[in-house]
Amino acid sequence: MTPTPPSTVTIRLVEPHEYAEAGRVTADAYRHSYDGLSEAYLDSLADVAGRVSQGEVWVAVDGGEILGTVWTPRPGERLSPLAEDGELDFRQLAVAPSARGRGIGELLTRHVLAIARERGAARVVMNSGPEMLGAHALYGKLGFRRLTERENPVEVEPGRFLDLKAFGYDL
Repeated sequence: MTPTPPSTVTIRLVEPHEYAEAGRVTADAYRHSYDGLSEAYLDSLADVAGRVSQGEVWVAVDGGEILGTVWTPRPGERLSPLAEDGELDFRQLAVAPSARGRGIGELLTRHVLAIARERGAARVVMNSGPEMLGAHALYGKLGFRRLTERENPVEVEPGRFLDLKAFGYDL
């Protein structure tokens, strides 16, 4: 059973004065969970201003502390070629190491599903690295299914390819 996040946790769009902190949380979450990430990739995860220029960054906040982040497109847009017409994609779901086990990842994912419903999307899609087993378990628990027909190696940074897994949730 997943712990229920405290009722004091809110999900909202990141504010400009929080970009550095939200970026640190995102990069720290990935650094804590996955070996072999380059400093360039971690820097890209920390670039919230760059992500906001391409979409929306949502934060889970409790008492002013950012516990997690997730990146979604603006209405009618896509973040990646993974998303097809009528689908909403999301990327870089991250939970601060200090907030693990509190249900924050589930709360953020459910928020993405709510956004998709509000926008009339037929499906939510995302891809995930092969080592992200905790995220895969969360997606399975929530009813996402593998979209193996959309899986292929993706260049995540120059010269570095990952065999990303694709997941979808039909609304």
